[in-house]
Amino acid sequence: MHKVIFDTDPGVDDAMALLFLHRHPEIDLVGITTVFGNASVDTTTRNALFLKREWGIAAPVAKGEGKTWDPMRNPVDWPVLIHGHDGLGNIDVPETIDLPVDGRPAHRFIIDTVRANPGEVTLIAVGRMSNLAYALKEDPEIAGLVKQVIIMGGAFDVPGNITPAAEANIHGDPEAADVVMTAPWKVVVVGLDVTMQTVMTRTRLARIVERGGKDAKLLSDISQFYIDFYGRHVEDGMVVHDSCACVYLVAPELFTTRSGAIRVVAGGIADGQTIQKPDSRHFPPGNWDDIPSQLACTGIEAEMVINLIEKTLVRQG
Repeated sequence: MHKVIFDTDPGVDDAMALLFLHRHPEIDLVGITTVFGNASVDTTTRNALFLKREWGIAAPVAKGEGKTWDPMRNPVDWPVLIHGHDGLGNIDVPETIDLPVDGRPAHRFIIDTVRANPGEVTLIAVGRMSNLAYALKEDPEIAGLVKQVIIMGGAFDVPGNITPAAEANIHGDPEAADVVMTAPWKVVVVGLDVTMQTVMTRTRLARIVERGGKDAKLLSDISQFYIDFYGRHVEDGMVVHDSCACVYLVAPELFTTRSGAIRVVAGGIADGQTIQKPDSRHFPPGNWDDIPSQLACTGIEAEMVINLIEKTLVRQG
Protein backbone atom coordinates (compact mmCIF):
# COMPACT_ATOMS: atom_id res chain seq x y z
CA MET A 1 0.00 0.00 0.00
CA HIS A 2 1.36 3.41 -1.02
CA LYS A 3 0.98 6.11 1.65
CA VAL A 4 0.50 9.45 -0.15
CA ILE A 5 0.35 13.11 0.77
CA PHE A 6 -1.24 14.96 -2.14
CA ASP A 7 0.09 18.53 -2.40
CA THR A 8 -2.38 20.24 -4.67
CA ASP A 9 -4.06 23.41 -5.90
CA PRO A 10 -7.57 22.28 -6.94
CA GLY A 11 -7.99 22.97 -9.90
CA VAL A 12 -9.87 20.82 -12.40
CA ASP A 13 -7.20 18.29 -13.30
CA ASP A 14 -6.29 18.21 -9.60
CA ALA A 15 -9.83 17.03 -8.91
CA MET A 16 -9.46 14.10 -11.29
CA ALA A 17 -6.12 13.20 -9.71
CA LEU A 18 -7.66 13.37 -6.22
CA LEU A 19 -10.48 11.02 -7.18
CA PHE A 20 -7.91 8.66 -8.72
CA LEU A 21 -5.92 8.62 -5.46
CA HIS A 22 -9.09 8.10 -3.42
CA ARG A 23 -10.34 5.19 -5.52
CA HIS A 24 -7.14 3.30 -6.33
CA PRO A 25 -6.98 0.14 -4.21
CA GLU A 26 -3.21 0.31 -3.68
CA ILE A 27 -3.16 3.91 -2.42
CA ASP A 28 -3.65 5.12 1.15
CA LEU A 29 -4.27 8.87 0.96
CA VAL A 30 -3.00 10.09 4.33
CA GLY A 31 -3.19 13.83 3.74
CA ILE A 32 -4.08 16.65 1.36
CA THR A 33 -2.00 19.81 1.53
CA THR A 34 -3.04 22.91 -0.37
CA VAL A 35 -0.98 25.48 -2.23
CA PHE A 36 -1.78 28.48 -4.41
CA GLY A 37 -1.64 28.15 -8.19
CA ASN A 38 -4.85 27.43 -10.05
CA ALA A 39 -6.46 29.80 -7.54
CA SER A 40 -5.55 31.49 -4.25
CA VAL A 41 -4.68 29.22 -1.35
CA ASP A 42 -7.96 30.19 0.34
CA THR A 43 -9.88 29.00 -2.72
CA THR A 44 -7.84 25.84 -3.28
CA THR A 45 -8.30 24.91 0.38
CA ARG A 46 -12.04 25.51 0.15
CA ASN A 47 -12.09 23.35 -2.99
CA ALA A 48 -10.13 20.55 -1.31
CA LEU A 49 -12.61 20.55 1.56
CA PHE A 50 -15.52 20.54 -0.90
CA LEU A 51 -14.14 17.50 -2.76
CA LYS A 52 -13.31 15.78 0.53
CA ARG A 53 -16.93 16.22 1.62
CA GLU A 54 -18.55 15.28 -1.68
CA TRP A 55 -16.38 12.20 -2.25
CA GLY A 56 -16.22 10.98 1.34
CA ILE A 57 -12.45 11.27 1.60
CA ALA A 58 -11.09 10.61 5.09
CA ALA A 59 -7.71 12.30 4.67
CA PRO A 60 -7.20 15.57 6.55
CA VAL A 61 -6.69 18.83 4.65
CA ALA A 62 -3.86 21.16 5.71
CA LYS A 63 -3.65 24.67 4.29
CA GLY A 64 -0.43 26.08 2.88
CA GLU A 65 0.76 29.53 3.79
CA GLY A 66 0.16 30.88 0.32
CA LYS A 67 3.52 32.54 -0.11
CA THR A 68 6.36 31.98 -2.50
CA TRP A 69 9.91 31.06 -1.48
CA ASP A 70 11.14 34.47 -2.62
CA PRO A 71 9.05 37.13 -0.84
CA MET A 72 9.52 39.42 -3.82
CA ARG A 73 7.32 37.11 -5.90
CA ASN A 74 3.66 37.72 -5.22
CA PRO A 75 1.25 34.99 -6.35
CA VAL A 76 -1.38 36.79 -8.42
CA ASP A 77 -3.31 36.53 -11.69
CA TRP A 78 -5.13 33.24 -11.14
CA PRO A 79 -5.90 31.38 -14.40
CA VAL A 80 -9.67 31.87 -14.30
CA LEU A 81 -9.96 31.30 -18.06
CA ILE A 82 -8.71 27.73 -17.53
CA HIS A 83 -10.12 26.64 -14.16
CA GLY A 84 -12.95 29.14 -13.70
CA HIS A 85 -13.54 31.77 -11.06
CA ASP A 86 -14.16 29.14 -8.39
CA GLY A 87 -11.16 27.00 -9.48
CA LEU A 88 -13.46 24.05 -10.24
CA GLY A 89 -14.91 24.89 -13.61
CA ASN A 90 -17.50 27.43 -12.44
CA ILE A 91 -19.82 24.86 -10.84
CA ASP A 92 -20.66 27.36 -8.08
CA VAL A 93 -18.80 25.76 -5.21
CA PRO A 94 -20.23 27.02 -1.90
CA GLU A 95 -18.30 29.89 -0.34
CA THR A 96 -17.73 27.97 2.88
CA ILE A 97 -17.53 24.26 3.62
CA ASP A 98 -18.49 23.00 7.07
CA LEU A 99 -15.40 20.86 7.56
CA PRO A 100 -12.33 21.62 9.69
CA VAL A 101 -8.86 22.28 8.33
CA ASP A 102 -5.95 20.62 10.11
CA GLY A 103 -4.49 22.97 12.70
CA ARG A 104 -0.98 22.76 11.27
CA PRO A 105 0.28 24.66 8.22
CA ALA A 106 0.81 22.38 5.23
CA HIS A 107 4.60 22.17 5.53
CA ARG A 108 4.35 21.21 9.20
CA PHE A 109 1.73 18.57 8.38
CA ILE A 110 4.17 17.12 5.83
CA ILE A 111 6.99 17.03 8.37
CA ASP A 112 4.90 15.42 11.11
CA THR A 113 3.38 12.80 8.80
CA VAL A 114 6.70 11.85 7.26
CA ARG A 115 8.35 11.54 10.67
CA ALA A 116 5.48 9.39 11.91
CA ASN A 117 5.88 7.08 8.89
CA PRO A 118 9.62 7.04 8.06
CA GLY A 119 10.43 5.64 4.65
CA GLU A 120 6.76 5.11 3.78
CA VAL A 121 5.29 8.40 2.51
CA THR A 122 5.29 9.49 -1.13
CA LEU A 123 4.72 13.18 -1.75
CA ILE A 124 2.79 13.82 -4.96
CA ALA A 125 3.05 17.55 -5.70
CA VAL A 126 0.99 18.95 -8.56
CA GLY A 127 1.06 22.69 -7.84
CA ARG A 128 3.77 25.14 -6.81
CA MET A 129 6.58 23.50 -4.83
CA SER A 130 6.29 26.00 -1.97
CA ASN A 131 5.01 23.64 0.75
CA LEU A 132 7.72 21.07 0.04
CA ALA A 133 10.45 23.70 0.08
CA TYR A 134 9.23 25.13 3.39
CA ALA A 135 9.12 21.63 4.88
CA LEU A 136 12.75 21.09 3.84
CA LYS A 137 13.75 24.45 5.27
CA GLU A 138 12.18 23.72 8.66
CA ASP A 139 13.34 20.09 8.85
CA PRO A 140 16.01 19.18 6.26
CA GLU A 141 16.27 15.65 7.66
CA ILE A 142 12.89 14.68 6.19
CA ALA A 143 14.62 14.33 2.82
CA GLY A 144 16.04 11.07 4.11
CA LEU A 145 12.68 9.91 5.46
CA VAL A 146 10.45 10.47 2.43
CA LYS A 147 9.97 7.43 0.19
CA GLN A 148 9.85 9.50 -3.00
CA VAL A 149 8.59 12.77 -4.45
CA ILE A 150 6.56 12.75 -7.66
CA ILE A 151 6.10 16.15 -9.27
CA MET A 152 3.78 17.26 -12.01
CA GLY A 153 5.66 20.15 -13.48
CA GLY A 154 8.42 21.25 -15.77
CA ALA A 155 9.23 20.90 -19.44
CA PHE A 156 12.56 19.52 -20.58
CA ASP A 157 12.56 18.73 -24.31
CA VAL A 158 9.33 20.53 -25.22
CA PRO A 159 8.12 24.16 -24.88
CA GLY A 160 6.49 25.37 -21.68
CA ASN A 161 2.84 26.27 -21.30
CA ILE A 162 3.07 29.60 -19.49
CA THR A 163 6.12 30.89 -21.39
CA PRO A 164 8.12 29.26 -24.20
CA ALA A 165 10.62 28.19 -21.53
CA ALA A 166 8.51 27.30 -18.50
CA GLU A 167 5.64 25.17 -17.24
CA ALA A 168 3.16 26.92 -14.94
CA ASN A 169 3.68 24.98 -11.69
CA ILE A 170 7.43 25.58 -11.76
CA HIS A 171 7.16 29.13 -13.11
CA GLY A 172 4.90 30.09 -10.20
CA ASP A 173 7.67 29.54 -7.62
CA PRO A 174 10.93 28.61 -9.36
CA GLU A 175 13.12 29.19 -6.31
CA ALA A 176 11.07 26.66 -4.33
CA ALA A 177 11.21 24.21 -7.24
CA ASP A 178 15.01 24.43 -7.37
CA VAL A 179 15.17 23.70 -3.63
CA VAL A 180 13.01 20.61 -4.14
CA MET A 181 14.84 19.34 -7.23
CA THR A 182 18.27 19.62 -5.62
CA ALA A 183 17.42 18.12 -2.22
CA PRO A 184 18.81 14.68 -1.30
CA TRP A 185 15.59 12.76 -1.81
CA LYS A 186 14.29 10.73 -4.76
CA VAL A 187 12.40 12.95 -7.21
CA VAL A 188 10.52 11.95 -10.35
CA VAL A 189 9.36 14.82 -12.56
CA VAL A 190 6.32 14.12 -14.72
CA GLY A 191 6.27 17.14 -16.99
CA LEU A 192 4.79 18.43 -20.21
CA ASP A 193 7.06 16.10 -22.20
CA VAL A 194 4.61 13.32 -21.33
CA THR A 195 1.44 14.87 -19.90
CA MET A 196 0.53 16.68 -23.11
CA GLN A 197 0.14 13.28 -24.76
CA THR A 198 -2.58 12.12 -22.34
CA VAL A 199 -6.02 13.34 -23.36
CA MET A 200 -9.26 12.44 -21.61
CA THR A 201 -11.94 12.90 -24.26
CA ARG A 202 -15.43 14.09 -23.52
CA THR A 203 -16.73 10.76 -24.85
CA ARG A 204 -14.56 8.73 -22.49
CA LEU A 205 -15.50 10.95 -19.57
CA ALA A 206 -19.18 10.34 -20.36
CA ARG A 207 -18.49 6.61 -20.30
CA ILE A 208 -16.85 7.01 -16.88
CA VAL A 209 -19.95 8.83 -15.61
CA GLU A 210 -22.17 5.93 -16.73
CA ARG A 211 -20.19 3.50 -14.56
CA GLY A 212 -18.69 5.69 -11.87
CA GLY A 213 -21.75 6.99 -10.04
CA LYS A 214 -22.38 10.43 -8.59
CA ASP A 215 -18.70 11.02 -7.80
CA ALA A 216 -17.83 10.65 -11.48
CA LYS A 217 -20.77 12.88 -12.41
CA LEU A 218 -19.39 15.67 -10.21
CA LEU A 219 -15.96 15.20 -11.77
CA SER A 220 -17.50 15.46 -15.23
CA ASP A 221 -19.38 18.63 -14.29
CA ILE A 222 -16.16 20.17 -12.99
CA SER A 223 -14.28 19.18 -16.14
CA GLN A 224 -16.53 20.63 -18.86
CA PHE A 225 -15.21 24.21 -18.56
CA TYR A 226 -11.64 22.88 -18.72
CA ILE A 227 -12.42 20.78 -21.80
CA ASP A 228 -13.85 23.86 -23.48
CA PHE A 229 -10.58 25.67 -22.81
CA TYR A 230 -8.49 22.79 -24.13
CA GLY A 231 -10.56 22.76 -27.32
CA ARG A 232 -8.00 25.13 -28.81
CA HIS A 233 -5.20 22.63 -28.09
CA VAL A 234 -6.64 19.11 -28.34
CA GLU A 235 -9.77 17.68 -29.94
CA ASP A 236 -12.80 17.48 -27.61
CA GLY A 237 -10.89 16.56 -24.48
CA MET A 238 -8.66 17.67 -21.63
CA VAL A 239 -5.02 17.00 -20.89
CA VAL A 240 -4.83 15.14 -17.56
CA HIS A 241 -1.53 16.55 -16.29
CA ASP A 242 -1.92 15.84 -12.58
CA SER A 243 -3.36 12.36 -12.93
CA CYS A 244 -0.22 11.32 -14.82
CA ALA A 245 1.86 11.92 -11.68
CA CYS A 246 -0.53 9.70 -9.71
CA VAL A 247 -0.38 6.97 -12.34
CA TYR A 248 3.42 6.98 -12.14
CA LEU A 249 3.15 5.94 -8.49
CA VAL A 250 1.32 2.70 -9.28
CA ALA A 251 2.53 2.02 -12.84
CA PRO A 252 6.01 3.47 -13.39
CA GLU A 253 6.56 0.92 -16.15
CA LEU A 254 4.28 3.02 -18.38
CA PHE A 255 6.89 5.81 -18.40
CA THR A 256 10.37 6.22 -19.83
CA THR A 257 12.73 8.25 -17.65
CA ARG A 258 16.11 9.94 -17.92
CA SER A 259 18.41 10.33 -14.94
CA GLY A 260 20.41 13.42 -14.13
CA ALA A 261 20.71 16.50 -11.95
CA ILE A 262 17.91 19.04 -12.41
CA ARG A 263 18.08 22.78 -11.86
CA VAL A 264 15.42 25.48 -12.21
CA VAL A 265 16.14 28.88 -13.72
CA ALA A 266 15.05 31.78 -11.51
CA GLY A 267 14.91 35.15 -13.27
CA GLY A 268 15.33 36.43 -16.80
CA ILE A 269 13.49 35.43 -19.93
CA ALA A 270 13.82 31.71 -19.05
CA ASP A 271 12.35 32.18 -15.55
CA GLY A 272 11.02 28.81 -14.37
CA GLN A 273 12.77 26.67 -16.99
CA THR A 274 13.70 23.15 -15.87
CA ILE A 275 17.06 21.92 -17.14
CA GLN A 276 18.51 18.46 -16.66
CA LYS A 277 22.14 17.46 -17.00
CA PRO A 278 21.82 13.83 -18.11
CA ASP A 279 24.06 11.41 -16.25
CA SER A 280 25.27 10.20 -19.64
CA ARG A 281 26.73 13.60 -20.54
CA HIS A 282 29.88 15.22 -19.18
CA PHE A 283 30.45 18.94 -18.86
CA PRO A 284 33.08 21.19 -17.28
CA PRO A 285 32.52 21.98 -13.58
CA GLY A 286 29.37 24.03 -13.00
CA ASN A 287 26.07 24.53 -11.22
CA TRP A 288 24.92 20.94 -11.71
CA ASP A 289 27.80 19.39 -9.79
CA ASP A 290 27.32 17.63 -6.43
CA ILE A 291 23.54 17.56 -6.89
CA PRO A 292 21.52 14.34 -6.66
CA SER A 293 20.44 12.76 -9.92
CA GLN A 294 16.67 12.81 -10.34
CA LEU A 295 14.36 11.25 -12.92
CA ALA A 296 12.65 13.24 -15.66
CA CYS A 297 9.93 11.48 -17.65
CA THR A 298 10.65 11.57 -21.38
CA GLY A 299 8.18 8.99 -22.71
CA ILE A 300 4.74 7.62 -21.85
CA GLU A 301 2.36 4.86 -22.90
CA ALA A 302 -0.43 7.42 -23.13
CA GLU A 303 -3.32 5.13 -24.05
CA MET A 304 -2.46 2.69 -21.27
CA VAL A 305 -2.26 5.57 -18.79
CA ILE A 306 -5.68 6.87 -19.82
CA ASN A 307 -7.11 3.35 -19.62
CA LEU A 308 -5.78 2.95 -16.07
CA ILE A 309 -7.27 6.30 -15.08
CA GLU A 310 -10.65 5.26 -16.47
CA LYS A 311 -10.53 1.86 -14.77
CA THR A 312 -9.73 3.51 -11.42
CA LEU A 313 -12.31 6.31 -11.66
CA VAL A 314 -15.17 3.88 -12.26
CA ARG A 315 -14.16 1.67 -9.37
CA GLN A 316 -16.78 1.75 -6.59
CA GLY A 317 -15.91 1.72 -2.90
